[in-house]
Amino acid sequence: MIRWIYILFGWGCLSIATGWAQQTPAPTTPVKPADSLNTPAKPINMLAPSRAAFYSAVIPGLGQAYNKKYWKIPLVYAALGTTVYFYITNNNKYNDYRDAYKRRLLGFTDDEFSYLDTSRLIQAQRFYQRNRDLSALLIGVFYILNIVDANVDAHLMQYNVSDKLTLQPDLIQNDLTQRRQLGLGISFKF
Repeated sequence: MIRWIYILFGWGCLSIATGWAQQTPAPTTPVKPADSLNTPAKPINMLAPSRAAFYSAVIPGLGQAYNKKYWKIPLVYAALGTTVYFYITNNNKYNDYRDAYKRRLLGFTDDEFSYLDTSRLIQAQRFYQRNRDLSALLIGVFYILNIVDANVDAHLMQYNVSDKLTLQPDLIQNDLTQRRQLGLGISFKF
């Protein structure tokens, strides 16, 4: 059902855009040939996205360097470094509470958590274990996000973004009610 809504919305936008394009008057001066036809196009490297993803998989941030997006490298290492730090911290705390609980089961009460009873030690173990597991999950998420970012960025670098295609909001007058309404204009220039 949602797919049909998207299809109908896209068809409506396209028909509105072509309707507006037909309402524009034809130019009276002869049109010069486009300069872009005379300049040679850059060759597209089809393997660039997969190469960027591979580089990011081997060393996080290397795919961003391959794409020449150097400002993203500190973000990658900040995200991965923060989650690794929390993983190590929570794992150490979990091991401390687990070792204290094991010593309590053996009958010793001379650990650093002597002020806690056994049920509190179990709760602390579960708390730090859950946070450790969440940190491990976030490490994986940020690692995969690093790879996906490098791949998508390499794909987007291959697109020709020029002024020939514009999308801008515009105020138009409704002929039926004589009120101004917000519209969306799509322009294609050849």
